[in-house]
Amino acid sequence: MAVWCQDEAGPYQTVPVAGQSWEPIGKARCQPHAYERNGTAKLLTPATGQVRAKGVTAAPTAVLHPWLQAELERALAELPPGTVPEDARPPLARWATGLGSYRYGPLPPLRLILVWDHLAGHRSAAWVIWLYQHGVLPLYTPLSGSWLNLAESVQRILVRRALCGQHPQTPEQLITWLEETVVGWNAAPTPFTWHGKRYARRQRARARRHQRLAGSGATCSCPSLIAR
Repeated sequence: MAVWCQDEAGPYQTVPVAGQSWEPIGKARCQPHAYERNGTAKLLTPATGQVRAKGVTAAPTAVLHPWLQAELERALAELPPGTVPEDARPPLARWATGLGSYRYGPLPPLRLILVWDHLAGHRSAAWVIWLYQHGVLPLYTPLSGSWLNLAESVQRILVRRALCGQHPQTPEQLITWLEETVVGWNAAPTPFTWHGKRYARRQRARARRHQRLAGSGATCSCPSLIAR
């Protein structure tokens, strides 16, 4: 089952963006303190293993939905046809898992799951019907839980690579930098490793701060007390 995560990042202003740099002691590089309000840019991002993104100056429903429909149609055309009956599918690949027992009518085979924010425009009747007719099940993140959308994590990485230490002058320049960074990401994506080296370091640090008490499940954050 294909899974897509979609989110809109921004708006980003034409202002200097702080970034890491090496400078002589006492001669730190200064950022301009004034800027002109030339407009903003936003990044529309559906993320799977490959990022598909488009830079825009605004992201209302009239801009987002037509673009996302075209991207979904391209993705569905690349997927194998859904010919397996729903009863023979795994539980997570069934309409009933997301919709329950209530149905509006016969639906095409489920082919793609779309994870995105719980916004009113994303839940409009016309849009949801279009998704169901094309075999797409929308899964909405809970209110105040947009961080559960993996697209946000990818966007933070892309925006940091594109804008840190830069001073864009126009929204068009912002859009160009963001889209070029997406092209670079797709050419050599950074893999997400669960329970990798960073996770192991956090576990070791926690073990140093919280010592087990006599082999029990309780812990103590003051190792000096255990020594006594």
